[in-house]
Amino acid sequence: MRHKKKRLQLNRFTSWQDATIKSLARSLLIYESLRTTLHRAKAVRPLAEKLISLAKANTLSAKREAFRILGDHKLVSLLFNEIGPRFTKRASGYTRVINLARRRGDDAQVVIFELTEQKAKVKKVKKAKEVKAEENAKDSGELQEPATGEKKEEKAHDAATKEKVPQAKKPAKKFLGGIRGIFKKERDSL
Repeated sequence: MRHKKKRLQLNRFTSWQDATIKSLARSLLIYESLRTTLHRAKAVRPLAEKLISLAKANTLSAKREAFRILGDHKLVSLLFNEIGPRFTKRASGYTRVINLARRRGDDAQVVIFELTEQKAKVKKVKKAKEVKAEENAKDSGELQEPATGEKKEEKAHDAATKEKVPQAKKPAKKFLGGIRGIFKKERDSL
């Protein structure tokens, strides 16, 4: 009898279930956000929390334990060097589950399973000179090239070829072609 042996089995054999959970944990650490089902997210959450707790400890034995689970040195270094330091101020709750919709094929609850502390995305700031050059290029219709002594013949040839290229017109949609888009089914990615 299996008294007090409750766990989310995911309708798989033990080895297959362990492989699924480890694979989802690896993907969570690499991409920091997953789109999966609610039951899979609930099954992976304890392992993900354990790995981040090991990364916060940052000892040799913790690194060995993480390698035993993940099986990849690059992923262990990513966990201990980048992900672990983000959660130093947090005692628990390293992951979150955000509900989406239900999957059309099997009515499974689809969720976004992600780390609570995301990596800050850095936007590249353009310099004022680059912005002005792009605006001038848009206004004049062609891109400005730096004056590096290029031949005038090549520029004249380029301008002539640009004028000769006819612009293709889009064919008008037929009646059934327009209606077909209304009844087109959305494909599920999982």
